Amino acid sequence: MPTMTSETAKPAPKDPYDLPDVSGLTVGVLGGTGDQGRGLAYRLAKAGQRVVIGSRSAERAQAAADELGLGVAGADNEECARRSDIVIVAVPWEGHAKTLETLREVLAGKLVVDCVNPLGFDKKGAYALKPEEGSAAEQAAALLPEARVTAAFHHLSAVLLQDPGIDEIETDVMVLGESRADTDIVQALANRIPGMRGVFAGRLRGAHQVESLVANLISVNRRYKAHAGVRLTDI
Repeated sequence: MPTMTSETAKPAPKDPYDLPDVSGLTVGVLGGTGDQGRGLAYRLAKAGQRVVIGSRSAERAQAAADELGLGVAGADNEECARRSDIVIVAVPWEGHAKTLETLREVLAGKLVVDCVNPLGFDKKGAYALKPEEGSAAEQAAALLPEARVTAAFHHLSAVLLQDPGIDEIETDVMVLGESRADTDIVQALANRIPGMRGVFAGRLRGAHQVESLVANLISVNRRYKAHAGVRLTDI
């Protein structure tokens, strides 16, 4: 029977709970003057992360940063992306493509986290839209071929994120992407926020289902006057 050597032995599978230290990374939030972006910036900064808020207007971004305090900086979108290691895209769906097209060069090589939910609204309530590329995240990947695009932070209540009276937000954050190293970083970033847990949820081709679930959560929240999120069991 042949002897297993160090050259032929297969490495042990990586522990899915073993995540990198991201505490030293700078996080930029494009759309950081909107409710969701501002809430994410606040929670990450409160957890000790270095955060830069981005907006089309540097003045608006700086005003929002000043309101948050916690050492948050403000800049126009291009400067925000340039100064950041991780860039969260939290812009309105209507401006998603245009914003990313203008930032293609500066986002090259960056880890991009898309949390945009393509939704429509009518008198029956919210409903999911399906972009030509399949999802907002896949649109981002198509527009940013040299960036490392992931998807996460879709199911978070902007109300809870921005409420300083709430210390923990008990919810899971489903993270999707093509590189496990990149999704590990995003999971670790989610874990920095008390109560949150980042969970790997597959490749970008599955982002449409995750984005679409927000329409259902809006219906849940309206019916029960709540701010429901998502919890995954047995992991």
